[in-house]
Amino acid sequence: MLSQQSIAIIKSTVPVLEVHGTAITKRFYQMMFAENPELLNIFNHANQKQGRQQTALANAVYAAALHIDKLETILPVVRQIAHKHRSLGVKAEHYPIVGRNLLAAIKDVLGDAATEEILNAWAEAYGVIADVFISVEAEMYEQSKKQQGGWAGFRAFKVAKKVRESDVITSFYLVPQDGEGIAAYEPGQYISIKLEMPGETNTHIRQYSLSDAPGKPYYRISVKREDELGDRPAGKVSCYLHEQVTEGSLLLLSAPAGDFILDQEDSRPVVLISGGVGLTPMVSMLNALAESGSSRQVTFIHAARNGDAHAMRKQVEELAARHSNISVHWCYEQPSERDREDRKYGKEGYIDLTWLQSLVPTADACFYFCGPVPFMKVIYRMLKEWGVADEDARYEFFGPAGSLASA
Repeated sequence: MLSQQSIAIIKSTVPVLEVHGTAITKRFYQMMFAENPELLNIFNHANQKQGRQQTALANAVYAAALHIDKLETILPVVRQIAHKHRSLGVKAEHYPIVGRNLLAAIKDVLGDAATEEILNAWAEAYGVIADVFISVEAEMYEQSKKQQGGWAGFRAFKVAKKVRESDVITSFYLVPQDGEGIAAYEPGQYISIKLEMPGETNTHIRQYSLSDAPGKPYYRISVKREDELGDRPAGKVSCYLHEQVTEGSLLLLSAPAGDFILDQEDSRPVVLISGGVGLTPMVSMLNALAESGSSRQVTFIHAARNGDAHAMRKQVEELAARHSNISVHWCYEQPSERDREDRKYGKEGYIDLTWLQSLVPTADACFYFCGPVPFMKVIYRMLKEWGVADEDARYEFFGPAGSLASA
């Protein structure tokens, strides 16, 4: 347990972290990768370049400092991060490296303001927080390994089938190379893929939501090809999967992980809202609800640029046609002429609250949403405006966790 003196000192640094948190975490990653370049095999380089990882860590450090006297408050966040760490292969031996460089970065950024007293308090606090993460992650590793069909680390899977779903999204059906069973998962969870690509110094790991219902002899992921756009470079991994990985290729996968999961015990209506490739966990949830024979009212809402970019539309429409409790609705930002001719979309432009309320009769429902961060901010703001309870507005970030509250 932390001493009262250390708790008081940590709390006194909260205003400083609010101002300098991102500068500290940016410097932290620079120092850590210079000292331990092998960790570049774990971290997502694109998130580093975009600053998303630095911001996510700064938010986590700030939250830890703010709630240092009641760390149980941040346990849900700890478990969310721990899922990602287990999926990536973060181990207990990495935590001393992180702690050493985090303290060095605090000292480097704050200079003389980072007194010996402050650094000692943070060293003590980091030790307590690291122990929590290590304990939670050890339990997750053990559960992953011991469950039926489970495994530790990464396991070789073969691409059994590759299916083009839209102009930009392709599905990969993955079966274990060893022919043995696979671990079960909850609708909404993800797997990690580790790749060694020609010309790349480091391995690259990416996490992809599973896009089919559990209980199949395969895992399915549906990947958007991230092409170059303005100042944003093309996605190395997504382009490699689309262009180089073929049926029969082998990929290394970690066991399913994640805490963004469908609550199948709740009997209230469920609303699944997605934008772009954010539909992948939603389709998993939708398929799971349909296959379970659930009588819950299900509203599936998807926003896409147009019909050419809309993945799995036919599959979802066929599912709705077979289940009277499922309704599906499309919103196209820039419908093509062909879209306008068949009029199979319900709205042109963007999802708004008036349209949402016309589709969903009550705010007393479970809302799940996923997509690009700007899209999720809009959906989050609308649900708050409607009065949807915090616990009923559930969402997943693709990549490091961020905040939707600034919407």
